[in-house]
Amino acid sequence: MVNLEWYRTFKAIYKTGTLTGAAGALFISQPGVSLHLSSLESYVGYKLFDRTGRKMIPTERGKVLFNALVEPLTKLEEIEKNFQQSTEKHTPTISVGMCFETFQITLEQYVSTLPFNLIISFGEYPEMLDQLEKGILDLIITPKKGVSPNIEHEAFSCENIVLVGGKDIDLKAFKDVHKTKNRTKIELWLKQHKWYGTTGDMEHLFQFWSLNFGKKPDFRPNYIVPNLNSIVRCLSGGSGLAVIPDFLCHDEIQSGEIQLVWEGEKKLKNTLYFGTRKKTTHNQEINHIKDLFKKVMS
Repeated sequence: MVNLEWYRTFKAIYKTGTLTGAAGALFISQPGVSLHLSSLESYVGYKLFDRTGRKMIPTERGKVLFNALVEPLTKLEEIEKNFQQSTEKHTPTISVGMCFETFQITLEQYVSTLPFNLIISFGEYPEMLDQLEKGILDLIITPKKGVSPNIEHEAFSCENIVLVGGKDIDLKAFKDVHKTKNRTKIELWLKQHKWYGTTGDMEHLFQFWSLNFGKKPDFRPNYIVPNLNSIVRCLSGGSGLAVIPDFLCHDEIQSGEIQLVWEGEKKLKNTLYFGTRKKTTHNQEINHIKDLFKKVMS
């Protein structure tokens, strides 16, 4: 007999429309979802979904299979719920989306104290907004507001995007160049140094450079590292420059491990929002997480 979990995974993909969504709904890894689907397709002998970008579109045979399975699977799931232990049945699970660096600086230290189950998801902001509206995520932390009438955004903090450097950067030399008010000289001085960036995300650098020099930077960072927290640790080694949110390096600046080099002639600020669905059954748990963020970032 075919593995029942393959059918459950098939149903989750059909319902959420993505492998990521199915993984979140089933509390398994995305590679696990892919393995279940490929195993089921091999077993039945035909393709069940077509990939369109990140979406999983059911084929005609996939629709037929879903219609045949949905009722008996739903009944089995209801039986499973009725026989769950009461402690499991009443412990809610909250799914929260944010960038990796924000999680490390804010929520990570409190995870073990939470009185409910938690799933943290990392991804691009448009994807997280889409998953929030679909019910895959319950709360997102984002600097970008969506336009869906079903989503509400609550501003709770601001981040300043600043230029920072290692402790070996000659800050006096930069200040001397900056006093000239000559943008070309300032730009040349900055480009003489080694730069850090993150994999696939140069948005902070592009925005900062465009705002202060009226154009995109004509160079690429020398060192590409996994995330912004990695940049902070690398800069603590002594040299280099990077453009990052100030809250990620506040403690290191205070301790002198890295230096705040320049806030820019025109300050680049992002407002951070909590994004939630207007209708949710987890208000108490969501407010608990919100309070933790406000505590850390106040």
